[in-house]
Amino acid sequence: MNAEHEPLLEDLLAGKHRALARVISKIENRSPGYRDLVSELYAHTGAADVIGITGSPGAGKSTLVDKLAETYRDRGETVGVIAIDPSSPFTGGAVLGDRIRMASTVGDMDVFVRSMSARGTLGGLSTATADAVKAMDAFGKDKIIIETVGAGQNEIDIVRTADTVAVLVPPGSGDDIQTLKAGILEIADVFVVNKADRPGADRTVQELRDMIHLGEGPGMGGDAGHHGADAMDAGGADWGDDGDAIEDWTPPIVETVATKGEGVEAFIDDLAAHQQYLVDSGTRAEMTRQRYAEEIRTLLREDVHAMLESRIEDEGGIDDLAEGVRTGETDPYTIASDLLEPVEACLDDLDVDGT
Repeated sequence: MNAEHEPLLEDLLAGKHRALARVISKIENRSPGYRDLVSELYAHTGAADVIGITGSPGAGKSTLVDKLAETYRDRGETVGVIAIDPSSPFTGGAVLGDRIRMASTVGDMDVFVRSMSARGTLGGLSTATADAVKAMDAFGKDKIIIETVGAGQNEIDIVRTADTVAVLVPPGSGDDIQTLKAGILEIADVFVVNKADRPGADRTVQELRDMIHLGEGPGMGGDAGHHGADAMDAGGADWGDDGDAIEDWTPPIVETVATKGEGVEAFIDDLAAHQQYLVDSGTRAEMTRQRYAEEIRTLLREDVHAMLESRIEDEGGIDDLAEGVRTGETDPYTIASDLLEPVEACLDDLDVDGT
């Protein structure tokens, strides 16, 4: 590791929030050497519960996250919050800045709030978010909450980072449920009907309940929340470490009034129950394995892309190659094959040499 980063890592592991903030800044800015820094974090991760909060705009996500963090602190647990905000079209930074809406925990250093820009990534999550979660985990945060922008069904990307996903649904008509059902509802491990003191809340709860029990939602008919059936046998049952079958997870529906703190304790209990289910069923280990597999794929895509971009520049740039296709001298498939040939040759050499 870069000698410059060693004291920074030591300070982070020692619980210094300034170091945590600096590490996340390096991660988000992709500063030189950040990869070495993140690599060192892995050995210190795995203890935190990672919770994703998503849902349609106006559902009250920020207020609920604020009360959630406050309640965890009352229980003696430390909290990290990553708020994924819309990207500024000018700077690429987070428009909502320091998240002034989280008022209840202002001044409490054991609630570390960081706004991060979505940077145009599908699902509102950039690759940097997963690394920021690792930084908070290595730091020692007990709970890490990721709040997404709630811009549409591509929010499913959050499942790659969160262990438990809560989808907030505001009181409304059946049309709202139908609209959401095509996208983010399928990833819910817990449903939250926030603003439950408003007209239409009971109807929304009933519509969600009907959707689940009709087998249209997660946990019924194949998908056990966002973690799916990967840790299940062909019959749809999970198997615990003791060999006993464990019932599939059916997402509970909790009603909250976040502005008043109502229902937050029940919400936390449901989150804890899902975390326990993940452990008992062996699903958490499978999810972690899948998450790391996706990280490896992502890094390989990024690195190979960067190498190829460099080689294209050496060949005169993409425009020259495209001009060759336009004039009929070559075609895109031949160009791609020629550019990848050295990579394939190197991989073949590794196989032959066994190194």
